[in-house]
Amino acid sequence: MPLDKLRNSVQQFDDTDVIGEIVKGNTAMFELIIRRYNPYLYKVGRSYGFNHQDTEDLMQESFISAYTHLAQFAGRSSFKTWLIRIMLNHCHRKAAKFSYQKEQPTELLPDNANFMFLQNNHSDNSNTVIKRELNTIIETALQQLPHNYRIAFTLHELTGLTVAETGHIMHASPSNIKVRLNRAKALLRKEIEKTYTAADIYEFNLLYCNKMVHAVMTQIAAMEKTDPPASGGAID
Repeated sequence: MPLDKLRNSVQQFDDTDVIGEIVKGNTAMFELIIRRYNPYLYKVGRSYGFNHQDTEDLMQESFISAYTHLAQFAGRSSFKTWLIRIMLNHCHRKAAKFSYQKEQPTELLPDNANFMFLQNNHSDNSNTVIKRELNTIIETALQQLPHNYRIAFTLHELTGLTVAETGHIMHASPSNIKVRLNRAKALLRKEIEKTYTAADIYEFNLLYCNKMVHAVMTQIAAMEKTDPPASGGAID
């Protein structure tokens, strides 16, 4: 499917239909999954403390894991929750194995990048600079939060999961998640809390989105020559 048509189709198919098509052999439909969930996985990886390149690597690993186990998705949770849990598992394993130095958020995007999620993509240069500076302040503040508060805040506020879904992923009760969210917000400076836009945080530029699609789909194409997506018992 042409790139422009795919972009327009991302929101036209629900996850159940897309997954059904992929499991039946329409591998190309997995591109819709990648484009739909790129920004969410990126926010998770960055909030975990990984730099841009490490986060991209983790995203690719997570998408491949999801693809190879797609037939085992049982639907007991939403596909979004299932995929984010896969990403978190990859983040946890990598963090446990290595010690990473946090990257400064200002290194996230080149100066000539086109923003994917800012509310106004055609703002003048001064507004772009202000938004970039705000983005840096927000990301820096979030990285100072305790790990459990930061992950809860990211899952609920930045990726849009419900309190129940966030608790399911973090193995915590809804009331406990609410406490973490309240404490996370309290720890953020008041001026940030008043002005932040969730979509502005940990942006995943369209250029990076296309790169991720190409990397994952190329790997899937190579896998298809040997093995189809795994089938078997549910893993969610």
